[in-house]
Amino acid sequence: MAAGLVGHFVAMARNNAWANHRLLSACEVLTPEEFAAPRTSFFPSLRATFNHILLVDLYYIEALEGLDALRLYSQPKPDFADARTMRQAQTASDQRLIAFCERQTEDSLQQDCVLPRPDRRPPPSRVAAVLEHLFQHQIHHRGQAHAMLAGTRIKPPQLDEFFLAGEEPLRRDELRALGLPEA
Repeated sequence: MAAGLVGHFVAMARNNAWANHRLLSACEVLTPEEFAAPRTSFFPSLRATFNHILLVDLYYIEALEGLDALRLYSQPKPDFADARTMRQAQTASDQRLIAFCERQTEDSLQQDCVLPRPDRRPPPSRVAAVLEHLFQHQIHHRGQAHAMLAGTRIKPPQLDEFFLAGEEPLRRDELRALGLPEA
């Protein structure tokens, strides 16, 4: 893996994919009705929270790749009704984010990224700052989903067993399932 900030972002992207996989896999035990059931959080259900995470991921990845992120505002929003199909869509997005991070250099992380909005054009942000924000956004809403899952019959999974060497056996099978290397 690359060193420096590039290596850090690759590791964060892989962690992101692993945590999404682990949390959504736990949610797969829920019925679609339980997945969509009203709960107390920023978004009113697990379904709404995970669909929001995916939509925001797609927006930022489109912008980071220099594509027309603004088009997502005019398309139907993702609305996956069950955790299995949600996990499949999120995994595809996560793989795209990993690939983007793997293509970066220390210099490219300092380049500008435009994040257009329908009603305004904010000043560009550095690619590194957009990635930092994207990972923070994921962590923030995954935490909310984790808390909502605690209000169901499903025990929320550990999401902090990714970086330390001694915890490798706890994540090995999931990393293999995702096609991700350990290091």
